[in-house]
Order: sequence, then structure tokens, then C-alpha cells
Amino acid sequence: MVDASIMAYKICTGNEWQQLQENGRFFGSADDIRDGFVHLSASHQVARTAAKFFAGRTELVLIAVNPARLGNALRWEASAGGTLYPHLYAALPLDAVVAATPLTLGPDGLHILPPELG
Repeated sequence: MVDASIMAYKICTGNEWQQLQENGRFFGSADDIRDGFVHLSASHQVARTAAKFFAGRTELVLIAVNPARLGNALRWEASAGGTLYPHLYAALPLDAVVAATPLTLGPDGLHILPPELG
């Protein structure tokens, strides 16, 4: 089991997860590339991120990332609402990933998160 309190999380498509596994690093989604960093979430932010940016989407993977393996490229920055989010100003390396969990939709249309995030 992953200790959710010390992890950062990335929601990505199945294709993006496959790309990370094949290349050993991931430069981010189109939104990440546009913004100049890889968007991550803290454990308490994953449900909101999934609902706001990935509502109803299938074929998603939740990647748990050990922030200690990201070095100085990881910065906590305020979003438009002032909440601090982890942003990675580098490619996400595969060796920082500690778990990957497929995200399925529940009967209510919301993503079913791993128990440690629920």
C-alpha cells in the first residue's frame, strides 16, 4: 500500500501511461506542455482534480509519484483559488512512480479512487 500522505499524483490517459513506461519519462499532456509544467495533485486534491478535469472519462490511470525523487523541479504553487498544487518543471521520470491504478467510473459517474485516497 502506498502512503498517500507523502505522494503526489498524476491522472493520465492509458496511452500517456504507456508512453511513460516505454520512454522512461513523460513530458506531460497537451495541457501540461501548454502550461510549461506537469500538473500533479496532493492526495487530498485527487478527487477534485478527477471531477473537474476528467469527469466521465474512461481509460485513465492514477499514478502515485514519490516527490522525493523529483528534486528541485517540483514546486508547490498557488492555483487561481490560492490552493497550493505540486507542479513538476521537468519530465516525470518512471523511477519516481511507485504505483499505477486504473481509474474506473462508479455508478454515480465519479471515478473510483484507491482506498487510501477515499
